[in-house]
Amino acid sequence: MAQEIILHFKTKEGDTRTVDAVIGDSVMETAIKNDIDEVVAECGGSLICSTCHVYLEDETVAVVPEPDDAELDMLEGVASERQANSRLSCQVIVSEAMAGHTIHTPEDQ
Repeated sequence: MAQEIILHFKTKEGDTRTVDAVIGDSVMETAIKNDIDEVVAECGGSLICSTCHVYLEDETVAVVPEPDDAELDMLEGVASERQANSRLSCQVIVSEAMAGHTIHTPEDQ
């Protein structure tokens, strides 16, 4: 049985959804499995679109690896405002250190 943690997704409307996230899955996979419609993920995690854009809180930024050059390039094309804490959720892997953290979805994908 895969180890799981709790993650929260906060939508642009201010609603918070609490979900089980499998350690080792991407945040995008977690969103899709849990019907978080605000994460569109048109390319399915292939790093060829930017429709899985999310905002991470400072506590999450501190425990995940920094984005690589390919992700930074794709973040140039996000539909909502790019911020310092913008990430593509397909590139953020769920870890035990993220337990209880909140992922914010942007206004547009």
